[in-house]
Amino acid sequence: MAVHSIAHIEIPAADPAAAGKFYGDLFGWKISHDPQFDYYMFQMTPEQGDGGGFVQPDSHNQPGGVLVYIGTDDIEASLARAVELGGQEVQSKMEIPGTGWFGIFTDPNGYRMALFTPAAASQGGTPS
Repeated sequence: MAVHSIAHIEIPAADPAAAGKFYGDLFGWKISHDPQFDYYMFQMTPEQGDGGGFVQPDSHNQPGGVLVYIGTDDIEASLARAVELGGQEVQSKMEIPGTGWFGIFTDPNGYRMALFTPAAASQGGTPS
């Protein structure tokens, strides 16, 4: 059975660059920017890799809401299991080019959670 650890967290911020600076200064997190996606990411320690990122608020990402990405080796199976248990699929498996794949579901209480499989886990193929 796969370990389902937290893989990534997204924090809504009207100004992602300023949020990155705030958290970087506050906690000493390393902040980086991916210009392809205009995405600011934080890394808590070098050993932990990517910890999360800051996203513009929109209809899915509201201030005060945090989207937690949980690692899985089978996004489709995890989404199906969430639905079996009373959740709803919000976003089917989708590729993040060069990074991996994700899917989003809501739990029975309506809270959004995401699933993530890194590209490296596929060893050159598409993870299931």
